[in-house]
Amino acid sequence: MTVLIEIKVPDVGNVAEIDVVEVLIQPGDVVALEQTVATLETDKASMDLPSSAAGTVQQVYIKPGDKVAEGSLIATVLASSEQVSAEAAAQQTIIPAETVSTPVVEKTQEPISLPVKPAPEPTVVEALQDTESTTRKAHASPSVRLFARELGVDVTKIKLGSGRKGRILKDDVKNFVKKVMTEGIVAVGAGIPSIPAVDFSPFGETEILKLSKIKRLTGQNLSRVWLNLPMVTYHEEADITDMEAFRNALNAEKAKGELKITGLMFIIKALVAAMQQFPNFNASLSADGESLILKKYFNIGIAVDTPNGLVVPVLRNVNNKSINELAVELAEKSEKARLGKLLPADMQGGCMTISSLGGIGGTAFTPIVNAPEVAILGVTRAKMQPVWNGKEFEPRLMLPLDLTYDHRVIDGAEGARFMAVVKQNLSDIRRLLL
Repeated sequence: MTVLIEIKVPDVGNVAEIDVVEVLIQPGDVVALEQTVATLETDKASMDLPSSAAGTVQQVYIKPGDKVAEGSLIATVLASSEQVSAEAAAQQTIIPAETVSTPVVEKTQEPISLPVKPAPEPTVVEALQDTESTTRKAHASPSVRLFARELGVDVTKIKLGSGRKGRILKDDVKNFVKKVMTEGIVAVGAGIPSIPAVDFSPFGETEILKLSKIKRLTGQNLSRVWLNLPMVTYHEEADITDMEAFRNALNAEKAKGELKITGLMFIIKALVAAMQQFPNFNASLSADGESLILKKYFNIGIAVDTPNGLVVPVLRNVNNKSINELAVELAEKSEKARLGKLLPADMQGGCMTISSLGGIGGTAFTPIVNAPEVAILGVTRAKMQPVWNGKEFEPRLMLPLDLTYDHRVIDGAEGARFMAVVKQNLSDIRRLLL
């Protein structure tokens, strides 16, 4: 005996409306017992709606984008009485098949055409190469859809999954994210709406000033880093009272016209000493995000303000150079930067960057990592502060430091330990001899 089973929305709690995300069947399909026939979604969760019988789909009453509620009719399935589950027999409407007229589908005469060899189905890699929008409905389970939403990925942009019959799996979503991150673009679905253009002329006089090429490229790079790197900034203060006394003594010994030593030279040395102790700070993350590339050389980039914008010349092999050698090299490259004569090679190969605002002011700021580096050290102006020494307050020269790092590579505890070492090196420069 054959019967017609009505598949309806089950009890899903006190939800007035449920969105139909995907319909996986159509009239004429043969479905198995408990096979997913549709995907429904509330504001809190997604769910697969299973078939309560095995048989042939007669009619489908919903489409993607519809809203349904408990008891709404989803589809009818023609099945034998033996194939109807006990739960369906108790809860679903069963109609004898003899009382149901089978719809007649008119067939139109189609022109005769020569058989064409079907094109091979695209591989997962080929499917992920195209991130353009498509109207195709993605074949993915609710758990995979939820995973994709958490990553900001629109599953309809993944053309073909690696699962059975092209079903999208979590690995496909991960591969999609890796691909768009590698290409330096934001995943479709996670894009940030652009700021609308505004005509300011009604409010007063304006002037258009073109950005320099350096500022345009810097802006693009910083935006890319800001969107792709999970960055954390750690703030600290170092007591540089003794360091400054030593620096002033060194400069007092120099002849007139000789290059003076700045505090930045000691900061560079203190930073490199800490990097030698914490190798993860002297590294870069591989393009696929699976490996860490540890560097055995120590090159430090110094952000230099020029009339055309910010540039970062690189001081090479800092660990093998003296304070005086670093001072001469930085002075030469800074002058070239201000004259616009820096070559691309002068700004490549950095392991970590220092951005110093000490000559301007400020108490703290959040520098942006100069990718593919994993960290950057910010420095602002030192000032005298009362510091408790256990018995009384005494005036000490305190230097604010701001460390921003890539949280994918460096965790909070490692960042704090790193800064503790930098702080110790600056507070007692004798440590740099160890």
